[in-house]
Amino acid sequence: MGQKLISKASIGIQKPVEEVFEAIVNPEIMANFFISQGSERMEPGKEICWAFPEFEGDFAVSVKEIRRNEYISFVWDPDSLVEIKLEKRSNSDAVIRVFEEGHNNDEEGIKWAIGQSEGWANFLACMKAWLEYGIHLRKGAFEFMKTDGSNH
Repeated sequence: MGQKLISKASIGIQKPVEEVFEAIVNPEIMANFFISQGSERMEPGKEICWAFPEFEGDFAVSVKEIRRNEYISFVWDPDSLVEIKLEKRSNSDAVIRVFEEGHNNDEEGIKWAIGQSEGWANFLACMKAWLEYGIHLRKGAFEFMKTDGSNH
């Protein structure tokens, strides 16, 4: 039971890997599919803040490592590390894989892993909708969380 759990999700996006990478590190682009506001661009060693439309306050993000068009890692939960791996499939096709590791293999950790996998799958679907079709898939999707307290 000492093993740490890993939450994961992946998707293919029919856009160049360079465009997908920029959509993740640039808060002005990310505001179209994930956050409502970001304090600044993701760069290694930076402490940035993200705000989400469905939650109060800002969330601190500690950017760890970035390899352009290949890899992004950060911490936003002191118990876990988020890794985003980008794979170029062709000049106009990329695969994005998100992993978040750190919580214990117990009942609380299992609930966390399920919730994070759901969240990262949503992040990827929203990013795909925005980058491929210009659709704000996230808009209004979580308004219910403000009123009924279902934020887990």
